[in-house]
Amino acid sequence: MAKAKKKETVIRLARGADASEIAAIYKPYVDGSPTSFEAKAPTAKDVQTRITDTLKEYPWLVCDCGGTVAGYAYATRHRVRTAYQWCVETSAYVHDDFQHMGVARGLYTSLFAILGAQGFVNAYAGITLPNARSVALHEKIGFLPLVVYRGIGFKAGEWHDVAWWHLVITRHPPDPAPPKPLAAVQRQPEWDALLSAGLPLIRARC
Repeated sequence: MAKAKKKETVIRLARGADASEIAAIYKPYVDGSPTSFEAKAPTAKDVQTRITDTLKEYPWLVCDCGGTVAGYAYATRHRVRTAYQWCVETSAYVHDDFQHMGVARGLYTSLFAILGAQGFVNAYAGITLPNARSVALHEKIGFLPLVVYRGIGFKAGEWHDVAWWHLVITRHPPDPAPPKPLAAVQRQPEWDALLSAGLPLIRARC
């Protein structure tokens, strides 16, 4: 009898085909929860569009555990004006079946390795309070608390505070070049190493 092929865990760029699984992971954070301030959970088609738009400039990563999306992390523009072009906002979400397995930490490690190679300098993450688990994750990664916006959002019948955390991705250069497009970094010889930088931190069993 042929031996069953061992399923592998990998970190890779998101694809359109991942949209349904990503939408399912994200949905509980929207429906009846203040974790996300979105009023309605996006459909798989919505997520597919977001993936395509994001990957034009920024990484969107998934932890693929034997063909199942265990979690995902991505970066987006922080603000529109040119002076902010070296800054990003980041998010990470993990499937309930893969909590406490290092998935978010591994994804973030790879995400920041890629962002650093692109030339981004600052990362920011907003967390609706209270959320002890998310706060612990971000501080373990190296984020530092920055500011709390008191009562900034109303959802699920309550006003909520949102705290922002800051991470320096790379040292602030005195004369920075514009960040490189994601496609340019993908062509570099170290791309595979950047993508898999966080893999040793993930303990997910496929």
